[in-house]
Amino acid sequence: MKLSATHSSATGSTQVPGQKPRVVIIGCGFGGLEAAKALSGADVEIIVIDRTNHHLFQPLLYQVATAGLHAPAIAGPIRHILREQIARGNMTVLMGEVTTIDAASHCIVLDGGEHVHYDHLILAAGATHSYFGRDDWAKYAPGLKTLGDAFTIRRRVLTAFEQAERELDPAKREPWLTFAVVGAGPTGVEMAGTMAEIAQHTLSAEFRRIDSRGARVILLEGAPRVLGTFTEDLSQRAREQLEMLGAEVLTGAKVTNITAFGIHYDLNEIAPDGSTRATSHFLPCRTVIWAAGVAASPLGRALAKSTGCELDRAGRVIVQPDLSIAGHPNIYVVGDLASAKSYLKPDQPTPVPGVSPGAKQMGRKAAFNIMRRMKGLETQAFRYFDYGSLATIGKRAAVAMIDVPFLNKRFKFSGFSAWLFWLFVHVYFLIGFRNRMVVLVDWAWAYFTSQRHARVFPDPHALEPNAMLVRVTPPPEPPVSVTAATPSVPAPSGSSGTAGASVRPGPAGGAAPSPAG
Repeated sequence: MKLSATHSSATGSTQVPGQKPRVVIIGCGFGGLEAAKALSGADVEIIVIDRTNHHLFQPLLYQVATAGLHAPAIAGPIRHILREQIARGNMTVLMGEVTTIDAASHCIVLDGGEHVHYDHLILAAGATHSYFGRDDWAKYAPGLKTLGDAFTIRRRVLTAFEQAERELDPAKREPWLTFAVVGAGPTGVEMAGTMAEIAQHTLSAEFRRIDSRGARVILLEGAPRVLGTFTEDLSQRAREQLEMLGAEVLTGAKVTNITAFGIHYDLNEIAPDGSTRATSHFLPCRTVIWAAGVAASPLGRALAKSTGCELDRAGRVIVQPDLSIAGHPNIYVVGDLASAKSYLKPDQPTPVPGVSPGAKQMGRKAAFNIMRRMKGLETQAFRYFDYGSLATIGKRAAVAMIDVPFLNKRFKFSGFSAWLFWLFVHVYFLIGFRNRMVVLVDWAWAYFTSQRHARVFPDPHALEPNAMLVRVTPPPEPPVSVTAATPSVPAPSGSSGTAGASVRPGPAGGAAPSPAG
C-alpha cells in the first residue's frame, strides 16, 4: 500500500503540490479525538467535524441519566480539549452534521450545504440505538447514547415517582413505580442496579404518600444470562449482586411489544410434564429504558453508497486490515462504525469489540497509517490489545475481567474490590483534572450519604407540551398473564438470545399517548 508524497486521484487523493495534505475527521468521540491528537504534530491540515460541541465520556453516561453526576463532569467542549492543537494553527473544529460523502470528488457536504474537501478521511461517527425493526418503540423506551438521552431518561425516571405521589389509586400507582430495563449488557446492568439504589436509598425518606422502597426494577434479557461477554461465573455473580440491590432479573425474556402502558414479552417456562413452552406476559409499567440493541451511524450507509464498500448486518463498515476501505486507501473507518479485526496474531484475526479502548486504539492506528502513507511507506495492520472488561452494578458491587496480553493471563474478581478498580480506571481516563476531582467528590458524597444531587430536570410540560401525565386511562390489555411477581426462569440450554433482549415482531403498538416526561 505504498503511496508517494504527492498523490494522484487514481491512488485516492487530490492533494495539490505545495499544499499541506488535509485530513478530515468526522466525529469526536474516543476514536476521532485520539486520531486528532495523534495527527496534531504532523505536517497536515486537520479539520474535525462533530454534530455537537462536546466530547462525551460515554462509560459514565448512565451516571448522568440516574442523577449521580452533572453533565459537565463527563463531557467537555471539543474546542477546549483541542485548544493547544488549534493554537498551533493547523487544526480547525467545525460543529455540523455530515449529510453526504462524495468519494469521487474527495469531499463531504455539511447540513448547511458547505463542501469540505479532503485528502484523507477518518470516519469515527459512532453508533446509535437499534430497535430491531421496531422503531415505533423508541418513544416509549429511550436508549442511552447522548447527553440528550441521559436527560430524557433522568426526567422520565424522576417524573414517575412524582406521578406516583399524585396518584391516589394504588392499582394505577403501581405502573408508575415499576421500571423496566431491556437488555442486560453493561449499560442495562448499570442502569438497573443504580435505579434500584435510587428507589431503596436515595428517595426513601422524601415522599409522604408513597414508599419508594416498594418500587420494582425489572431487567429483561433475551439470552440465558446477563453480561454475555463475561465468563459464566462473573455473569452469575453480577446477577446475584443485582438481586441483592433489589432488582429483579428475567433471562430468556423476549420482548414482543412496548406501549405507553407496559411491555409485552415471551418467557420460556417449564411445564409440569417437563416440556418447555413460551408464555406471553404483560408487565404494566410507565418507564422503560432500552439497552438492548446498537446500530452503526447512518453515515455507514452513506459511505457504502458513495464507495461501494461492504456493510455488516449492524450497518458497520467492513474495513481492511489497516482500517481503510477497499478501493479507497485514503478513507479510514474507526470505532463503533467499523467492523474491524485485530491482527495481533496475523494468522488468526479476531473481531474488535465495540468498546472505548478499541476505538482509541483504532483512532491512533488510522492516524499512524496516514502518516506512513504520506512518507511512501507501507501501512500496518491493526492490532487490538484487549485489557479486559469491567461492569459496575451498584455501590460496592461490580465485576472485573482483566487480561494481561503479554503474560497471557486473566484475572477475575467481583464485589467491593472490583468496584474500587472500576472507579479508579474510570476516573483515570476522564479528560481533565477538574473533571476527575468533581467526579471523585460527587462519588465520595454519594458513597457516604446515598444522595444524588443532580436531580434537576426541565419542566416536562415545556419540553413535551402535549404529553398527558396522570389522568390517562390505559386501554384494555389482551388476556395474558400479568407479572405481579414473575420468578426468573432460566432459558433451556442452547437457547438463542441477542447481546441484549431478543426481539421478535409483535402486534402493532403505539396508539397510546407517550409516557410522561
